[in-house]
Amino acid sequence: MKALVYHGPGKKAWEEVPDPQIQQPTDVIVRVDTTTICGTDLHILKGDVPAVAEGRILGHEGVGTVTEVGSAVSTVEVGDRVLISCICSCGSCSYCHQGLYAHCLADEGASGIGWILGHLIDGTQAEYVRVPFGDNSLYKLPAGVSDEAAVMLSDILPTGFEIGVRYGKVKPGDVVAVVGAGPVGLASIMTASLYGAARIIALDLDANRLEKAKAFGATDVVNNGDADWIDQVKAMTDGFGVDVAIEAVGIPQTFDACTKIVRPGGSVANVGVHGAPVELALQDLWIMDLSITTGLVSTNTTPMLLKLVAQHKLAAEDFATHRFTFEQVLDAYDTFGRAAETKALKVVIKR
Repeated sequence: MKALVYHGPGKKAWEEVPDPQIQQPTDVIVRVDTTTICGTDLHILKGDVPAVAEGRILGHEGVGTVTEVGSAVSTVEVGDRVLISCICSCGSCSYCHQGLYAHCLADEGASGIGWILGHLIDGTQAEYVRVPFGDNSLYKLPAGVSDEAAVMLSDILPTGFEIGVRYGKVKPGDVVAVVGAGPVGLASIMTASLYGAARIIALDLDANRLEKAKAFGATDVVNNGDADWIDQVKAMTDGFGVDVAIEAVGIPQTFDACTKIVRPGGSVANVGVHGAPVELALQDLWIMDLSITTGLVSTNTTPMLLKLVAQHKLAAEDFATHRFTFEQVLDAYDTFGRAAETKALKVVIKR
């Protein structure tokens, strides 16, 4: 088969590799029909994720068709159309019993790490992929859910909802600010209304993404390159700041921005993947009764979100802005890597 292979920082190739094989009774082989690229893949290519070995097939999002199942698999069968979760989990360990699939203790890849596809084992940017723990890591898709909608449920929608909205403790009537209107930030914006947010403020430096945020549910937008951006946000509340600030970029400046616009008693939910230390100004924040949360998505809300997508309550397909074939995967990376210029949100890569 062909696959997108990582060959060290800055190096990748679409090349011939061996087909995946069943290795454990709980494995499933899936023919990948649709995949996409995540910001985390760009971090890997920059060398920011040293655990990714040279020769690894990248990708942790996908939709496909089951072609082979291990002897212990009971919930999917050959021919099923399935969503591939970005998190693989055994469903049996103590963390899985808590719904913390991100910290699955099974020894596939590394104990305590649920994100293994395209990280510690070969991933989904390939014609076929081996998915460990198929019963708990794959979701059968209803006939009415398109590939383009379904692939957004692999990672960005549950990430934005679980780590942003749920961990941020959004409740009815809240004013929510989302700092960073990229795909995950837009997923937080889209799903904040599920918990009754009264006002959703999108902040970004990119005017195009702020315009996109309005279509995804933002009631207000602020360019945080403006000199008075903090005053603009506070003017939309009662002057005290927002109830929940969601950080969806992963750099020190955006985390600091969240702490500057949240009100006493509020929450800061960090969703972004940080590659550098962030200074926490506790000398100013200790008195504010803030909750600060972090997390890696566990995808325990995927079944619920899938129902909403199937009933057209969430327009997940709206994240798709550019489309490519598998043979054009390098062009897809180029487009996604220049998102500010190309106005890309999620690129869809199909057979």
